[in-house]
Amino acid sequence: MADIINACEEKILKIAADFPMLDYLTEWTNINSGSYNQAGLAVMAEKLKQAFSILPAKIEEVTHPSQAIISAEGVPLSPTTATHLHLTIRPEAPLQLLFTGHFDTVFGKDHPFNKVTRLDEETIGGPGVADMKGGLTVMLAALQAFENHPNKDKLGYEIVLNSDEEIGSSSSAPLLAQSAKGKIAAFTYEPSTLPDGTFASARPGSGNFSIVITGLAAHAGRNIDQGRNAIVAAADMALRLKSASQKGLTVNPAKIDGGGPNNIVPDNAVLRVNIRPSTPEKMQLAENLLKKTIADIAQDHSVTVKIYGHFGRPPKAISQKGKNLMALVESSCQNLGLTACWQETGGVCDGNNISAMDVPVIDTMGVRGGNIHSQKEFMIIKSLEERAQLSALILTRLLNMGGI
Repeated sequence: MADIINACEEKILKIAADFPMLDYLTEWTNINSGSYNQAGLAVMAEKLKQAFSILPAKIEEVTHPSQAIISAEGVPLSPTTATHLHLTIRPEAPLQLLFTGHFDTVFGKDHPFNKVTRLDEETIGGPGVADMKGGLTVMLAALQAFENHPNKDKLGYEIVLNSDEEIGSSSSAPLLAQSAKGKIAAFTYEPSTLPDGTFASARPGSGNFSIVITGLAAHAGRNIDQGRNAIVAAADMALRLKSASQKGLTVNPAKIDGGGPNNIVPDNAVLRVNIRPSTPEKMQLAENLLKKTIADIAQDHSVTVKIYGHFGRPPKAISQKGKNLMALVESSCQNLGLTACWQETGGVCDGNNISAMDVPVIDTMGVRGGNIHSQKEFMIIKSLEERAQLSALILTRLLNMGGI
């Protein structure tokens, strides 16, 4: 550790480092909280409420409906709901920040990857150790340390802990947008982009779409020409959309549902597509592409086409305020003897939604690790202390600076 400004910062950094992060992380990771495991998510929410109650926070549960799911038959199903945690600390303070993290993982309740294991002296493995239960422990450690600052009353913050980030944050998006209002900066605790601690800079947007195609059934032998093959139309649409991929705009046709017995012309298909535009202009281009392709397919195949979905993650660009925040992160890393590198990434997260509210956000404040979303997910243990101290130091400096 080098060039820490004052004794107050040193005290707060020590408190952050001494927090029992590995204990919390182990307990939380051993609770399955896959995005669709409602029982596990409820248990995890209770654990988080207990843990975060060490902060002087008003803690609320917020329940919102999720985006409607389109069945394999092309029928919109009744939307489910998801419950999230919203914490408010000193809303009257002149400086206001936002901290966000998610407690759902990609591993379902019956997934065999379900426990923390010690891989070696420096690393542990487990479902969500990096993405992002490790990040949640870092956030808590940093905030409880900051609460020891003598001038803490000048800085308030909100915390959103959501339960649906891994499936797009469709339920928690309104809560994220509301909580971002009036904030000078935000921090999201996704893991670093690379195990060396590289932070994410710009991110593309992301939209998920279900395109329902209705044709006309017919006997595949007697009157095949009288049918309107929905599977063929869906395949044609997938190829046309994919061919429109270009720099700054990727299109991934992911799945086609539909069809039936071989002797029937299929009258129903659902094409699932993910589209990632790098800029708002590319997002508008994608919307125009979808509209034109739908019209062309309907005409060329004499079918009916209906689209569901939207761009749930707007593109995240780096504003001047964002550059200022990045500079603060870099200088704080230097003072702690850490390296600060940045890299654009193709992934998306809640940082996209926060950035869309014109709030500068660093969205990889979590631990160092890798192989996320796989049974080889790991976390570097010493990064718990590194990243908790980094967040605590940034908080004290934002307070001293009066903003960015």
